[in-house]
Amino acid sequence: MTRISTSGLWDAENDYVRILLDGIRTEARVGLHPWERFGDKPNPLLVTIELFAHAPRPETQAEFMDYDPLRAAVKDWPNRPHTELLETLAEELVGHCFALPRVEACRVSVLKTGIFNEINAVGVELYRRRPAAR
Repeated sequence: MTRISTSGLWDAENDYVRILLDGIRTEARVGLHPWERFGDKPNPLLVTIELFAHAPRPETQAEFMDYDPLRAAVKDWPNRPHTELLETLAEELVGHCFALPRVEACRVSVLKTGIFNEINAVGVELYRRRPAAR
């Protein structure tokens, strides 16, 4: 069996820690549809953020990742001006993730939960690895 890995990150051969902010409920004025652009209320959103870092043992407080800035960024979305694309919100969150020095990769999903009656949610998910230092 051949193992395919471009970076050695997040495979069974390495230890890592995954920090998860699962199912953050918020709202934002986001979307391209006329009822989203000119509607009287924002879209309800469900956001999940995963942070990945190598996990040397034992974990120490110096290796702690403070996810409060991520939560604060999402909580501020109801106050922001209209955004056309969910991808814009997700990419901004990726930037906040990489502001945390230990984060080597992240996965961010942003879902609209009230857009279509027959669908639980529609949205976007991004997985990004920290860009290599130049």
